Amino acid sequence: MNDIQARFHIRYGVFALDFDQTIPGHGITALFGPSGSGKTTILRALTGIERFKGAYLSVNGQLWQDDDQHVFLPTHKRPLGYVFQEASLFAHLNVRRNLEFGMRRVPESERRVSLDQAVQLLDIGHLMERKSDRLSGGERQRVAIARALATSPRLLLMDEPLAALDPRRKEEIMPYLQRLHDELDIPVVYVSHSPDEVARLADHLILLENGKVIASGNTAELLTRLDLHVAHGDAASALVTATVAAHDPDFHLTQAEFSGGKLQLPQQQAQIGQQVRIRIQARDVSLTLAPQEGSSVLNSVPAVVTELAEESAGQVMVGLDANGTRLLSRITRKSASVMQLAPGARVYAQIKGIAILK
Repeated sequence: MNDIQARFHIRYGVFALDFDQTIPGHGITALFGPSGSGKTTILRALTGIERFKGAYLSVNGQLWQDDDQHVFLPTHKRPLGYVFQEASLFAHLNVRRNLEFGMRRVPESERRVSLDQAVQLLDIGHLMERKSDRLSGGERQRVAIARALATSPRLLLMDEPLAALDPRRKEEIMPYLQRLHDELDIPVVYVSHSPDEVARLADHLILLENGKVIASGNTAELLTRLDLHVAHGDAASALVTATVAAHDPDFHLTQAEFSGGKLQLPQQQAQIGQQVRIRIQARDVSLTLAPQEGSSVLNSVPAVVTELAEESAGQVMVGLDANGTRLLSRITRKSASVMQLAPGARVYAQIKGIAILK
């Protein structure tokens, strides 16, 4: 079976975790929620660092724990990689020897990721002879990820790997995380409390709160569900998958097409026909009842209002269907009233800003 089945019912004093999920056996699954929601406890259960009674864990058909059958695979026998918030490299070893240390955990016959492949994916070939204490924060984390890959894991766990980095270093690391997603067939469980990281990386999203799963499913769908907290606030956004259709070098723009129409994007290096992942924030979408002419906003697509929800004092979040693609728009309650918006109303979504994710 190409999935991860995990059942953990854990009690820590007054804290209780109830987790019973089938996680896709490929791509990136994000565990998202506030501090204390149970994210790191789930990772500990997946690693087997701590044995929680009554647990069940199967990873792509391999049984790692089933207390009913008295099965428990200890941590050192679980083919997994772990990337922490802080890169835990051996300071007395250079990068090459740090990576080789990870590889020695795996018999040669079971290696699925070569050292050269890990080095190439993280672009650290020029760092191989450098001591780890002479690396920048972003370089250290890239080496830590490469070392985890060098163990040829069947499951890669990442515990807020960007949390300790400043914004510049985060942007340095992000393209490499996206490459892992695109080029390796290793399931990743990614813990984060950053909406931006979730939007850029996750295929599947599990929302946690006070030890319980609030929702689980496709990231694009969950981010636009108005009954969930992730679809509200300043970071509320929609994910759109579009296909590059043309480039306009004169104006440094790229045209991409999706189910709702065409979008003009900041110029991309992507090839014609290549898919790009786009994040459209609700605060950057305004609504009109008719197409507008002479506007500085280049992107306007027809849509149907699906629902409205109170946002904050004087504001409303509007759910939209752009021919099968979900969008969000945050507008004032007065605008919604003047426009007489209600489910079924036809509008035009003017998109003022677009973030290209990959």
